[in-house]
Amino acid sequence: MIAVVDYQKGNLKSVERGLIAAGGEALITADASEIAKADAIVLPGVGAFADAAATMCELGQMEAIRDRVRAGVPFLGICLGEHLMFEHGVEGAPEGNPACGLGLLPGTVVAMPRCDAQGKTFKVPHVGWNTIEMPSCNGGAAVPPCGGVGGNAVLKQSSLRCGTARGTSPDSAALLDGGQAEPELSSLRSENAGGAFPDSTPQPGSDLAFACPLFNGIAPGEYFYFTHSFIAPTGSHTIAETTHSTRFTSAVQYGDRAFGVQFHPEKSSDAGARVLANFVAIVARG
Repeated sequence: MIAVVDYQKGNLKSVERGLIAAGGEALITADASEIAKADAIVLPGVGAFADAAATMCELGQMEAIRDRVRAGVPFLGICLGEHLMFEHGVEGAPEGNPACGLGLLPGTVVAMPRCDAQGKTFKVPHVGWNTIEMPSCNGGAAVPPCGGVGGNAVLKQSSLRCGTARGTSPDSAALLDGGQAEPELSSLRSENAGGAFPDSTPQPGSDLAFACPLFNGIAPGEYFYFTHSFIAPTGSHTIAETTHSTRFTSAVQYGDRAFGVQFHPEKSSDAGARVLANFVAIVARG
């Protein structure tokens, strides 16, 4: 059974439906004892980091999730759920006193900048379709992620295999639960005919492909649906990045079977369904 954690922060039913459609057995629960015995955990949600963390602590969920993930139970954090994997977050917290998260990954979740390095202004919150790309260092080239322990492969480039450590906001709630619908990706594809939107399956003979099991069958450059104002820190835990006003972490990994994604797979058409199916397959492998 996959526990979909209810901490009073949105889009639970759509996540549950997506997991069931992918062949999983899912249960929405706020009960820490149910979470503690689940075969896998999904932490979805929209809202503010500090408020969510306080609710989870009050309900006993924070300790239950932390213990289960550290024990190796499959885990997927979605949007705010990805943020909560980190040590701290500033969203909704008093200035200079960030709220504490699960502490599975190092660093602090901070506000997305409204301007890029050249001073160009971007809309924040970042809402809409955007791509996920290989994590990078050395100026953005597609190279192995920097440093890390554990050695989980995240990309393939010819014979090169690269390792990593294995170690959102209120404005999005209306968009995900009964508010304005996101634009259809199919219409974006038709408007961008000519190859701007790659198929979700890596092309035969391609040198680059995600090797992380969560992205099995997902090519770099695939589009997913985002809605957020805050971003997680980049590090050896990063398994995918996205660019808006800045290049930011859009997927992370802790251990062998714990993942977080900034985008909403339950709102991301076929590619999102593939990610959820991949997670269900990870759970099924036990």
